[in-house]
Amino acid sequence: MLRDLMVSKVRVKLLQTFLSQPKEMFYVRQLVRSVGEEINAVRRELARMEKAGMVKKESRGNRLYYWFDQDYLFWDDLLSLVAKTTGLGAQLIKGKNRLGRIKFAMISGRLVRNLPPHEGGVDLLIVGEVLMPELASLVREEEKRLGREINYTAMSREEFAFRKKRRDPFLMGILSGSRVMIIGDEEALVSGQTENL
Repeated sequence: MLRDLMVSKVRVKLLQTFLSQPKEMFYVRQLVRSVGEEINAVRRELARMEKAGMVKKESRGNRLYYWFDQDYLFWDDLLSLVAKTTGLGAQLIKGKNRLGRIKFAMISGRLVRNLPPHEGGVDLLIVGEVLMPELASLVREEEKRLGREINYTAMSREEFAFRKKRRDPFLMGILSGSRVMIIGDEEALVSGQTENL
């Protein structure tokens, strides 16, 4: 199964394209432009990905459309990997030192799946000593790229521990949703343990 995942740079680029916009369907020439590779290489990879059960295809008019199959066994794992290596996740990791001393950074599963946020929902939670102007700048850039607002909140370790201990409804709402951990350990984030924050 692992050999199905990372066999070529074309496959990696296709995975990034499909999974950074998981609700989208793409026609072949659109994928060629997106990944910047030769059409025959893209077609070959799409055929292999279809055989492996990763993508599905459908003809519409004179175009053949492809999309990533969300029933694929490693869908969630690949979505998480792509969220960490592209877009906001990659920018958080790359800019970690400039953002302050970050203990946790998580992106909501809804943002990763390119779904609209729940009313009052949070797309990004950061815990630590955060330099807010740097974070705001990074978020603005990603908002421009995505064409949508990103709801985010930052908390100090102390505030996070206090709210978690008191089972604050706002924080519990964030922690009860699906998420992709970008920085830090998920078990430490959600467990009842607040000592090591």
